[in-house]
Amino acid sequence: MRHFTLRSLMAAATLLTATLAQAETLTLSTPDPDTSEITLAAKKFAEIVSAKSNGELTIKVFPNGTLYGGDPAAGVKQLAGGSLDMLLNSTSLYATFNPKFTAIAIPYQFRDIDQLRAYLDSENGQELEADLGKIGIKGVDLWSRPLRQITNSKLPITTPADLKGLKLRVPNNPLWVEFFGAMGAAPTPMAFAEVYNALQLKVVDGQENPINVPVSAKLYEVQTYATISNHIADAWVLGMNPARYEGLSDAFKTALTDAARETEAWKASNDASDIEKSIATLKANGMQVNELTEAQRKAFVDVAAGLEDKFAALVKDKAFFDRTRAFVTTN
Repeated sequence: MRHFTLRSLMAAATLLTATLAQAETLTLSTPDPDTSEITLAAKKFAEIVSAKSNGELTIKVFPNGTLYGGDPAAGVKQLAGGSLDMLLNSTSLYATFNPKFTAIAIPYQFRDIDQLRAYLDSENGQELEADLGKIGIKGVDLWSRPLRQITNSKLPITTPADLKGLKLRVPNNPLWVEFFGAMGAAPTPMAFAEVYNALQLKVVDGQENPINVPVSAKLYEVQTYATISNHIADAWVLGMNPARYEGLSDAFKTALTDAARETEAWKASNDASDIEKSIATLKANGMQVNELTEAQRKAFVDVAAGLEDKFAALVKDKAFFDRTRAFVTTN
């Protein structure tokens, strides 16, 4: 009986050791706070991965860009270099490394988020995801973001002329500079980690982002007006270090892929339900919110239409630009 017990204990220990050896933990960095839409989605992704791997694959989420010092471009480089396991960051940022990603952000291009999601899932989106390999990153998935809106501390925005002279923080992407510059604004590229202080110190007058961003970043403390303009779309890249990915078992790779797709659908639904809540929160904190009418919106659309050739040049791949434009006119 004693020998049986000893053998049983040894077998159990061996099984436990094997289980522990198979278990993996990955870090996933996001650029925004705990309450932001992207960090909430990252946590949902971690939850689904855990469920699909029977708890053997753990994703630890780190918000606010803490793992890369708040420098988004440095985060991409660290991901390729292997000091980050996984990273969620915007396609507008990746356009710095591959201008084709700029094609997503052509102003007033997508009818709605459903059309954007269809594009990200199309051959065009798959091409962008595959192109990440050229900069040393494994593309796991592309996730949609809510459309972008404008906030500022000066006045309600109802016409392009209202932007004249407005110092507006934009991502470090020339498309934003072209678009807002054409309306007379003073677009100021800046890392988002610097935005709150810049608004507080009046270095800039406003910024533009999905409407949940001024909520999660508490920009209502330093902004007075919000305009629902739906002017630009962008998306999130769920990227991974290729060596880290290849070191995973096939089962874990499948868990990541399947969980990413499920999270994308969850995120789109969660984002949609959060828009009115975010607007209500901004109003409750003293901000004035206006939505562009169709007539007002047309004036902004006309500005974008006049910049078509410049936008095509920024994409630096005319064939891909044309395929993107063809997609939105036929879907």
